Amino acid sequence: MSIETVEEHGPRRSGWLRHLPLIVIGLIALTGAFFLRDLLSFDTLRDNREALVTWRDANYALAVACFMAAYVAIVAFSLPGATVATLTGGFLFGTFPGVLFNTVAAAAGAMLIFLAARAGLGRRLSGGMDTSAGRIKSITDGIRENQWSMLFLLRLLPVVPFFMANLLPALVGVGLVPFGVTTLLGILPGSLVFTSVGAGLGTVFAAGETPDLGIIFAPHVLLPLLGLAALSALPLVIKAVKGRKGFS
Repeated sequence: MSIETVEEHGPRRSGWLRHLPLIVIGLIALTGAFFLRDLLSFDTLRDNREALVTWRDANYALAVACFMAAYVAIVAFSLPGATVATLTGGFLFGTFPGVLFNTVAAAAGAMLIFLAARAGLGRRLSGGMDTSAGRIKSITDGIRENQWSMLFLLRLLPVVPFFMANLLPALVGVGLVPFGVTTLLGILPGSLVFTSVGAGLGTVFAAGETPDLGIIFAPHVLLPLLGLAALSALPLVIKAVKGRKGFS
């Protein structure tokens, strides 16, 4: 084989290796969406609650490790059941430390997607994001100009799906530390709400009911979340006002 042939195939192979994490994530996500949709459900949690509690009581540290590993996998591979996983964390471990287990695991899974996207697609698609239009274009421009505020807003206000909120920062060159910090702190309020719902599932199960996930829209929950979002958006507003004054 000639030197030219080796040089020609070398970059192509390295490109495939760079894309491999995202390819694996995509394949597992598709497989999980087909096979696990019914398994990772509230009904499964309800039907196996006694066995889960018994196993947790006998193997607490192992239960925590297995639960967090499963949660990381659900988020990292975009598998169905993230909400059920959060409820399970509250059911098994209480509001506290359940909220810590849920939040750390979700953030870890998000960072895995972020790293895979940055390694596999970031360089190639970054230029394409500049020529995009609509909501995605507005969000990516906002992330570049006001990184911390926009990243917090993406977590506090679900204007895009969670999976896309993990991809977009990678495609516009956000660093791991800003992404990790804003993800961890930004998902904490919502995680606290659903973990607390999960902590009360014993009573819900006993009554033969299903949990009220609409609690997130209750005024005493929604208003504080909107307040945090407004606080995160304050630097954007100040910058916009200053920009208009400077322009005029």
